[in-house]
Amino acid sequence: MKVYTSKLLGFLVFVFFYHCQAFPHYKFVVKEVPYTRLCNTKNILTVNGQFPGPTLYAHKGDTIIVDVYNRGKFNITIHWHGVLQTRNPWSDGPEYITQCPIQPGAKFRQKIIFTTEEGTLWWHAHSTWLRATVHGALIVYPKIGTSYPFPKPDAEIPIILGDWWEEDIMELYLNLERDGDAIQINSEAFLINGQPGDLYPCSKRETFKLEVNRGLTYLLRIVNSVMLDSLFFSVANHTVTVVGSDGSYLKPFERSFIFITTGQTVDVLLEANQSPNHYYMAASVYSTAGIGAYNNSTTTAIVEYNGNYTPSSPLVLPYLPSHSDTGAGLNFTASLRSLADKEHPVDVPMEINTHLFYTLSMNAPCKNRSCADGKIRTLATVNNISFINPSIDILQAYYYCIHGVYGTNFPDFPQFVFDFVADDYPMDWEIPQLGTKVKMLDYNSTVELVFQGTNLLKGSDHPIHLHGFHFYVVGLGMWNFDKDKDPLMYNLIDPPLQNTIHIPKDGWVAIRLKAKNPGVWYMHCHFDRHMVWGMDMVFIVKDGESPEAKMLPPPPDMPPC
Repeated sequence: MKVYTSKLLGFLVFVFFYHCQAFPHYKFVVKEVPYTRLCNTKNILTVNGQFPGPTLYAHKGDTIIVDVYNRGKFNITIHWHGVLQTRNPWSDGPEYITQCPIQPGAKFRQKIIFTTEEGTLWWHAHSTWLRATVHGALIVYPKIGTSYPFPKPDAEIPIILGDWWEEDIMELYLNLERDGDAIQINSEAFLINGQPGDLYPCSKRETFKLEVNRGLTYLLRIVNSVMLDSLFFSVANHTVTVVGSDGSYLKPFERSFIFITTGQTVDVLLEANQSPNHYYMAASVYSTAGIGAYNNSTTTAIVEYNGNYTPSSPLVLPYLPSHSDTGAGLNFTASLRSLADKEHPVDVPMEINTHLFYTLSMNAPCKNRSCADGKIRTLATVNNISFINPSIDILQAYYYCIHGVYGTNFPDFPQFVFDFVADDYPMDWEIPQLGTKVKMLDYNSTVELVFQGTNLLKGSDHPIHLHGFHFYVVGLGMWNFDKDKDPLMYNLIDPPLQNTIHIPKDGWVAIRLKAKNPGVWYMHCHFDRHMVWGMDMVFIVKDGESPEAKMLPPPPDMPPC
């Protein structure tokens, strides 16, 4: 009885502090509103009627509260992409991983705990394909009393790269989930801050315009929220200085274009140092996938210098690499380096006690077990396992010791080791296992994880996002990972700290992290089509011994399953 009374008292104290602490509050009302793009009007799901959604602001180390009201007709969850949510997976957001969805008419209060994050992050829906229109920027300023590690810009502008779908997004999702067909599914347009730009029909008047004054510097906080594509981005006649990515600062370097995979953020400084004129800002696709076509259109915005002049006509597009220029994307990613200074130190794990090797593959089993009709269903896998969402969330099952929801036998290495980038394979290797399996990690364990892209079904690139962690990208390259040679070339001095990393087709990436965030944490491909097909898995980090190393208890209003 004493133990029960103690737990109840502790829970009541948590409830009091959860609801009564004076944290900044935001209100998200999820609802459908009509929007017109590409000459047509349709209802889309939004937050507070805005597309893109509202930008949230915080300082390093802050905590904010977001009350999410679901006034739409679909279940929904909201994820705070890149926020560590230390000890607090309850508000992380992925559907059936850390919570059951917020049902229509219901509300959920989410507590967003910032710790070391600083820079540009974002938020988005994390259920079905609703993030296509439910997303926005999340800006974390330096701690009060400190400043940027670069000269303070004269202005800051979120640049959200998105896409527009003429077809109903939920119908697309349900068709993919049901049939898994590798059909050509592409958006009708890419967007910059919600607008396609003047190269698309019925779009010239609403094209996003950035007004600048010559001699000033502008911080562009770029978010790639596109559903299925990585992008190249550039500003005509200008170079940009890259200073941050994924909520972490970088050693500044100058480029004429950037590469940004979906899920990533990149912060750049744009100096308005050209002759007063109008200049295109543009983004176009990077794609090497062998399955389906790609959207080969270009979205534009206009950088307009203030002043008295007659702008050039027509405007000239900036240089953007070709859609399949893997070298351009890989070289940009390889250029990222952490600041690694006194105020922004790196803490790369040097002694590794958990080695993991995960293959990322496209798979094609028959739709029925006999294969008699010859029909193929596309799936995607990590270590040849295609993830199946459970009927209740894994976090709840873990916390309350509910058995039968998931297995703890996710393999550390693939079952078959072969030439992962070969052109031909035995058909049996394309047939995956199905399951809801997790990888258990001890608190404070040091992890090296190598991602290896395979060429099954002609392969694809994969932007991998890990919830609950930032990780150091210590190595990357093309072809098969060589366990004897490639680690000799690791960058253990100033590797970039990321939460999302692009794994190139027929290539590999090595990351390192320390498992010091107890809870249930989702890892998945951020191409939503691949995630629907099963390219995802879950890490569970066990509690440590001290109170500060244990997961927080659940809030009182967790959505029911």
